[in-house]
Amino acid sequence: MPCLATNLRKPLLCLLAGMAAITALGAPDTNSVYRQRAEIEFHRTQQLLQTNANSSSNAWVFAHACYDLTELAATEARRAEVAKLGIAACQQLIAREPKSAPGHYYLAMNDGALADAVAPSLTAYELVHEIEHEFKTAQALDEKFDFAGSARSLGMLYRDAPGWPWSIGNKWKARAALERAAAIAPDYPDNQLDLAESYLQWREREGAEAALKKTDAIWAVAQTNLTGVAWEMAWRDWAIRRTAAKNEFQTLFKGATGM
Repeated sequence: MPCLATNLRKPLLCLLAGMAAITALGAPDTNSVYRQRAEIEFHRTQQLLQTNANSSSNAWVFAHACYDLTELAATEARRAEVAKLGIAACQQLIAREPKSAPGHYYLAMNDGALADAVAPSLTAYELVHEIEHEFKTAQALDEKFDFAGSARSLGMLYRDAPGWPWSIGNKWKARAALERAAAIAPDYPDNQLDLAESYLQWREREGAEAALKKTDAIWAVAQTNLTGVAWEMAWRDWAIRRTAAKNEFQTLFKGATGM
Protein backbone atom coordinates (compact mmCIF):
# COMPACT_ATOMS: atom_id res chain seq x y z
CA MET A 1 0.00 0.00 0.00
CA PRO A 2 1.47 3.39 -0.91
CA CYS A 3 2.11 5.96 1.76
CA LEU A 4 -0.48 8.68 1.35
CA ALA A 5 2.11 11.21 2.41
CA THR A 6 3.81 10.75 -0.91
CA ASN A 7 0.61 11.25 -2.82
CA LEU A 8 -1.20 14.09 -1.10
CA ARG A 9 -0.27 17.66 -0.32
CA LYS A 10 0.98 17.57 3.24
CA PRO A 11 -1.25 19.70 5.50
CA LEU A 12 1.66 20.33 7.89
CA LEU A 13 3.72 22.02 5.22
CA CYS A 14 0.81 24.21 4.20
CA LEU A 15 0.10 25.17 7.80
CA LEU A 16 3.72 26.08 8.37
CA ALA A 17 3.55 28.36 5.38
CA GLY A 18 0.24 29.82 6.51
CA MET A 19 -1.53 28.41 3.47
CA ALA A 20 -4.54 26.23 2.79
CA ALA A 21 -4.04 22.76 1.34
CA ILE A 22 -3.25 22.86 -2.37
CA THR A 23 -5.71 20.16 -3.37
CA ALA A 24 -8.77 18.75 -1.64
CA LEU A 25 -9.09 15.05 -1.02
CA GLY A 26 -12.41 14.89 -2.79
CA ALA A 27 -16.11 14.87 -1.96
CA PRO A 28 -17.15 13.85 1.58
CA ASP A 29 -18.73 10.60 0.39
CA THR A 30 -15.51 9.63 -1.37
CA ASN A 31 -13.48 10.54 1.70
CA SER A 32 -15.63 8.29 3.86
CA VAL A 33 -14.80 5.32 1.65
CA TYR A 34 -11.07 6.07 1.86
CA ARG A 35 -11.34 6.66 5.60
CA GLN A 36 -13.07 3.33 6.13
CA ARG A 37 -10.33 1.54 4.22
CA ALA A 38 -7.67 3.34 6.25
CA GLU A 39 -9.41 2.42 9.51
CA ILE A 40 -9.52 -1.25 8.49
CA GLU A 41 -5.81 -1.22 7.64
CA PHE A 42 -5.02 0.59 10.88
CA HIS A 43 -6.77 -2.05 13.00
CA ARG A 44 -5.34 -4.93 10.95
CA THR A 45 -1.75 -3.75 11.38
CA GLN A 46 -2.35 -2.84 15.02
CA GLN A 47 -3.42 -6.43 15.73
CA LEU A 48 -0.31 -7.74 13.95
CA LEU A 49 1.90 -5.53 16.10
CA GLN A 50 0.13 -6.60 19.28
CA THR A 51 0.63 -10.22 18.27
CA ASN A 52 4.37 -9.73 17.72
CA ALA A 53 5.61 -6.46 19.19
CA ASN A 54 9.24 -7.28 18.41
CA SER A 55 8.69 -7.56 14.67
CA SER A 56 10.41 -4.69 12.88
CA SER A 57 8.15 -4.88 9.86
CA ASN A 58 5.03 -5.02 12.03
CA ALA A 59 6.12 -1.82 13.75
CA TRP A 60 6.77 0.32 10.70
CA VAL A 61 3.86 -1.08 8.71
CA PHE A 62 1.60 -0.09 11.60
CA ALA A 63 3.21 3.36 11.71
CA HIS A 64 2.59 3.63 7.96
CA ALA A 65 -1.08 2.78 8.51
CA CYS A 66 -1.24 5.34 11.31
CA TYR A 67 0.00 8.08 9.04
CA ASP A 68 -2.39 7.15 6.27
CA LEU A 69 -5.30 7.32 8.71
CA THR A 70 -4.20 10.71 10.04
CA GLU A 71 -4.50 12.08 6.50
CA LEU A 72 -8.19 11.16 6.52
CA ALA A 73 -9.05 11.70 10.18
CA ALA A 74 -12.41 13.38 10.73
CA THR A 75 -11.17 15.46 13.68
CA GLU A 76 -7.87 16.94 14.82
CA ALA A 77 -8.21 15.01 18.08
CA ARG A 78 -8.36 11.73 16.17
CA ARG A 79 -5.45 12.81 13.97
CA ALA A 80 -3.31 13.54 17.03
CA GLU A 81 -4.34 10.31 18.78
CA VAL A 82 -3.40 8.12 15.84
CA ALA A 83 -0.19 10.04 15.09
CA LYS A 84 0.99 9.50 18.66
CA LEU A 85 0.46 5.75 18.27
CA GLY A 86 2.57 5.79 15.10
CA ILE A 87 5.25 7.84 16.84
CA ALA A 88 5.39 5.42 19.77
CA ALA A 89 5.71 2.42 17.46
CA CYS A 90 8.58 4.04 15.58
CA GLN A 91 10.37 5.13 18.73
CA GLN A 92 10.23 1.59 20.08
CA LEU A 93 11.49 0.23 16.76
CA ILE A 94 14.36 2.72 16.60
CA ALA A 95 15.33 1.94 20.20
CA ARG A 96 15.85 -1.67 19.10
CA GLU A 97 17.15 -0.92 15.61
CA PRO A 98 18.70 2.56 15.33
CA LYS A 99 19.45 1.99 11.64
CA SER A 100 15.88 1.24 10.59
CA ALA A 101 15.21 3.56 7.66
CA PRO A 102 11.44 2.88 7.72
CA GLY A 103 11.40 3.58 11.45
CA HIS A 104 12.95 7.02 11.06
CA TYR A 105 10.89 7.76 7.95
CA TYR A 106 7.51 7.01 9.49
CA LEU A 107 8.52 8.73 12.71
CA ALA A 108 8.98 11.89 10.65
CA MET A 109 5.66 11.33 8.89
CA ASN A 110 3.71 10.88 12.11
CA ASP A 111 5.54 13.79 13.73
CA GLY A 112 4.27 15.83 10.81
CA ALA A 113 0.73 14.62 11.33
CA LEU A 114 0.91 15.50 15.02
CA ALA A 115 2.27 18.95 14.22
CA ASP A 116 -0.58 19.43 11.77
CA ALA A 117 -3.11 18.41 14.42
CA VAL A 118 -1.85 20.86 17.05
CA ALA A 119 -0.96 23.77 14.73
CA PRO A 120 -0.74 26.63 15.08
CA SER A 121 1.27 26.18 18.25
CA LEU A 122 4.80 26.27 19.60
CA THR A 123 4.77 22.48 19.68
CA ALA A 124 4.10 22.33 15.96
CA TYR A 125 7.00 24.62 15.15
CA GLU A 126 9.33 22.76 17.50
CA LEU A 127 8.50 19.48 15.78
CA VAL A 128 9.75 20.82 12.44
CA HIS A 129 13.38 20.35 13.43
CA GLU A 130 12.73 16.80 14.59
CA ILE A 131 10.95 16.04 11.33
CA GLU A 132 13.91 17.37 9.36
CA HIS A 133 16.33 15.30 11.44
CA GLU A 134 14.37 12.08 11.03
CA PHE A 135 13.99 12.49 7.26
CA LYS A 136 17.71 13.17 6.94
CA THR A 137 18.48 10.07 8.99
CA ALA A 138 16.14 7.92 6.91
CA GLN A 139 17.66 9.28 3.71
CA ALA A 140 21.18 8.47 4.87
CA LEU A 141 20.12 4.91 5.69
CA ASP A 142 18.12 4.21 2.52
CA GLU A 143 17.49 7.06 0.10
CA LYS A 144 15.45 4.84 -2.22
CA PHE A 145 12.82 3.95 0.37
CA ASP A 146 9.28 4.92 -0.64
CA PHE A 147 10.36 6.15 -4.07
CA ALA A 148 12.93 8.55 -2.56
CA GLY A 149 10.36 9.59 0.01
CA SER A 150 12.82 11.23 2.38
CA ALA A 151 14.29 13.54 -0.26
CA ARG A 152 10.83 14.32 -1.61
CA SER A 153 9.50 15.13 1.86
CA LEU A 154 12.53 17.22 2.78
CA GLY A 155 12.08 19.16 -0.43
CA MET A 156 8.47 19.94 0.39
CA LEU A 157 9.38 20.85 3.97
CA TYR A 158 12.11 23.26 2.87
CA ARG A 159 9.88 24.70 0.15
CA ASP A 160 6.78 25.37 2.23
CA ALA A 161 8.08 26.11 5.73
CA PRO A 162 8.76 29.75 6.64
CA GLY A 163 12.35 30.80 6.16
CA TRP A 164 14.95 31.97 8.66
CA PRO A 165 14.68 33.12 11.41
CA TRP A 166 11.22 31.64 11.91
CA SER A 167 11.82 28.15 10.56
CA ILE A 168 13.88 26.05 8.14
CA GLY A 169 12.36 27.08 4.80
CA ASN A 170 15.03 27.39 2.11
CA LYS A 171 14.48 27.50 -1.65
CA TRP A 172 17.91 26.15 -2.55
CA LYS A 173 17.66 23.22 -0.16
CA ALA A 174 14.17 22.55 -1.50
CA ARG A 175 15.42 22.53 -5.07
CA ALA A 176 18.31 20.19 -4.28
CA ALA A 177 16.10 17.73 -2.39
CA LEU A 178 13.29 17.66 -4.96
CA GLU A 179 15.71 17.26 -7.84
CA ARG A 180 17.42 14.47 -5.91
CA ALA A 181 14.12 12.66 -5.43
CA ALA A 182 13.34 12.95 -9.13
CA ALA A 183 16.79 11.63 -9.98
CA ILE A 184 16.51 8.63 -7.65
CA ALA A 185 12.97 7.65 -8.66
CA PRO A 186 12.29 9.45 -11.97
CA ASP A 187 9.33 7.24 -12.90
CA TYR A 188 7.30 8.03 -9.80
CA PRO A 189 4.65 10.64 -10.69
CA ASP A 190 4.69 12.42 -7.34
CA ASN A 191 8.39 13.25 -7.69
CA GLN A 192 7.88 14.89 -11.07
CA LEU A 193 4.71 16.71 -10.00
CA ASP A 194 6.36 18.10 -6.88
CA LEU A 195 9.20 19.34 -9.03
CA ALA A 196 6.89 20.84 -11.67
CA GLU A 197 4.78 22.61 -9.05
CA SER A 198 7.87 23.97 -7.37
CA TYR A 199 9.33 25.34 -10.58
CA LEU A 200 5.97 26.97 -11.29
CA GLN A 201 5.95 28.50 -7.83
CA TRP A 202 9.45 29.84 -8.51
CA ARG A 203 8.41 31.03 -11.99
CA GLU A 204 11.07 28.92 -13.70
CA ARG A 205 9.70 28.09 -17.12
CA GLU A 206 12.35 25.67 -18.40
CA GLY A 207 12.33 23.54 -15.27
CA ALA A 208 8.55 23.43 -15.11
CA GLU A 209 8.25 22.51 -18.77
CA ALA A 210 10.82 19.72 -18.44
CA ALA A 211 9.13 18.26 -15.35
CA LEU A 212 5.67 18.37 -16.95
CA LYS A 213 6.98 16.68 -20.09
CA LYS A 214 8.63 14.01 -17.95
CA THR A 215 5.33 13.51 -16.11
CA ASP A 216 3.57 12.95 -19.44
CA ALA A 217 6.28 10.53 -20.55
CA ILE A 218 6.04 8.30 -17.46
CA TRP A 219 2.27 8.53 -16.94
CA ALA A 220 1.06 5.53 -18.96
CA VAL A 221 3.73 3.17 -17.66
CA ALA A 222 3.17 4.28 -14.08
CA GLN A 223 -0.54 3.56 -14.49
CA THR A 224 0.29 -0.03 -15.37
CA ASN A 225 2.75 -0.43 -12.48
CA LEU A 226 0.93 1.33 -9.65
CA THR A 227 -2.45 -0.38 -9.67
CA GLY A 228 -5.13 -1.55 -7.31
CA VAL A 229 -7.37 -0.10 -4.64
CA ALA A 230 -4.41 1.13 -2.61
CA TRP A 231 -3.42 3.53 -5.40
CA GLU A 232 -6.86 4.94 -6.21
CA MET A 233 -6.56 8.06 -4.11
CA ALA A 234 -3.02 8.68 -5.32
CA TRP A 235 -4.08 8.67 -8.95
CA ARG A 236 -7.05 10.90 -8.19
CA ASP A 237 -4.73 13.42 -6.59
CA TRP A 238 -2.06 13.17 -9.28
CA ALA A 239 -4.57 13.66 -12.10
CA ILE A 240 -5.95 16.81 -10.47
CA ARG A 241 -2.50 18.21 -9.84
CA ARG A 242 -1.25 17.37 -13.33
CA THR A 243 -4.12 19.26 -14.94
CA ALA A 244 -3.73 22.20 -12.56
CA ALA A 245 0.01 22.41 -13.21
CA LYS A 246 -0.48 22.41 -16.97
CA ASN A 247 -3.10 25.13 -16.71
CA GLU A 248 -0.88 27.21 -14.48
CA PHE A 249 2.01 26.80 -16.91
CA GLN A 250 -0.10 28.14 -19.75
CA THR A 251 -1.31 31.02 -17.59
CA LEU A 252 2.17 31.99 -16.46
CA PHE A 253 3.92 31.50 -19.77
CA LYS A 254 1.37 32.42 -22.42
CA GLY A 255 2.59 31.68 -25.89
CA ALA A 256 5.08 29.11 -24.64
CA THR A 257 5.83 26.35 -27.11
CA GLY A 258 6.12 22.66 -26.41
CA MET A 259 3.29 22.28 -23.86
